[in-house]
Amino acid sequence: MIAAHLPAIQIVAPLLAAALCVLVPWKRVSWGIAMAGAVTAFAAAVGLLSRVLGGEDIRYALGGWAAPWGIEYRVDAVNGLVLLIVAGIGVVVTLFALTSVEREVDERRIPLFYGAWMLCLCGLLGIAITGDAFNIFVFLEISSLGTYALIAMGSDRRALVSAFRYLIMGSIGASFIVIGIGLLYVETGTLNLADLAERLPALYGERTVLVAFAFLTVGTSLKLALFPLHVWLPDAYAFAPSAVTGLIAATSTKVAVYVLLRFFFTVFGVTYSFDELSLGMWLLPLALVAIFTMSLVAIFQRNIKRMLAYSSVAQIGYIILGISFASVTGLTAATLHLFNHALMKGALFLALGCVMYRVGSVHIDALRGLGRRMPWTMAAFTAGGLSLIGVPLTVGFVSKWYLVLGALEQGMWPVAALVLVTSTLAVVYIWRVVEAVYFGEPSARADSVSEAPLRLLVPTWALIAANLYFGIDASLTTNVAGQAARALLGGAP
Repeated sequence: MIAAHLPAIQIVAPLLAAALCVLVPWKRVSWGIAMAGAVTAFAAAVGLLSRVLGGEDIRYALGGWAAPWGIEYRVDAVNGLVLLIVAGIGVVVTLFALTSVEREVDERRIPLFYGAWMLCLCGLLGIAITGDAFNIFVFLEISSLGTYALIAMGSDRRALVSAFRYLIMGSIGASFIVIGIGLLYVETGTLNLADLAERLPALYGERTVLVAFAFLTVGTSLKLALFPLHVWLPDAYAFAPSAVTGLIAATSTKVAVYVLLRFFFTVFGVTYSFDELSLGMWLLPLALVAIFTMSLVAIFQRNIKRMLAYSSVAQIGYIILGISFASVTGLTAATLHLFNHALMKGALFLALGCVMYRVGSVHIDALRGLGRRMPWTMAAFTAGGLSLIGVPLTVGFVSKWYLVLGALEQGMWPVAALVLVTSTLAVVYIWRVVEAVYFGEPSARADSVSEAPLRLLVPTWALIAANLYFGIDASLTTNVAGQAARALLGGAP
């Protein structure tokens, strides 16, 4: 009986937890409620993905109203993997937040913090599971409202400015998305994604459909921080509380990429998007410019959170590059990098959260000599950095391997070479931190620093262990990503 309602539980658990967190005045109790909601959502995500991999087609009609009249939740290999990413990261980072948030957030606001935290998680999961276009917009707004509040709770006063800037840019992106959805509804009379996919081919010649496609592309690109629409991201990552940065860096942009995939390949179809509109010709140069320029910008950052933020824009470029190929291998690489980048950036930002807890700063000068004072934390950061570079036996290597294969399949040797060259740029900015940590002269502040608490190290190293495990044995992730790629391409071999 419970298994039949897992799609609803996926959303109801964090939504209910969000309400309870706000009502409870005790910070530890509110954290416990948030943790229970995150664990329940993760269990539901695991159950749904296992059923999908077993060949089951999951459709869930809310309120008993059948699609397209009612709202439908649908789960396949594509969003099953996204649900697993979001819910899994949610559990790990919520565990990390117990100790981190008490240091970085005003004690009186902690119950409200966890309410916004679960609201954000609920919205992200809802975007991934819904089969209704307007519901995507609704859940997008839910997750965004939670994120704005979470960023604004940062201890640095610049967090308020960052949250406001994100609110403005996010509102513009959401407006573009809802206009695109409205135009599709005017033209087709339906909001169900599967129904839209059936009705749109007869309307490909209509100007309204083209305008809707343009609005959805721009709006979603802004949400996922595709270059040059990424200006909100560096400050949002840099000044948010450490746990918040870990959550949104590992999940938010990944869900936005999923929305882009769903509209490009499922709703509009690969023929219209990539053959008639030649979308790949637009995405490819944007991705390459993002990868190269943002990696260069990252090299010159002194604030390590900002460095990793610019790195994230470059990594999004890798994902978009895979999408631009519109092939099974390219989409496999893109889907793999959704999962792998969540593990990499989640681990790196949690390691910085450990530093923030002990040192109170993530400026590169504050990290000098910490390799001896915080060996486990710095080892975690180094391991995560190696994965970001793409060293063999890490998840970063698996993603880039498939990306290079996808480029070579298209005969794009220069693109494959650029992927390898930009990996050396990642070596430069990661090495700057490693050099300061292990070879830099310790600051006066570093002499009194001790290792981070176990409650912070355990979730950090859990993500590092996942980076290594899925880098050594990538059979599960590549299988799921391959299934997702073929599903997006309509069952292509």
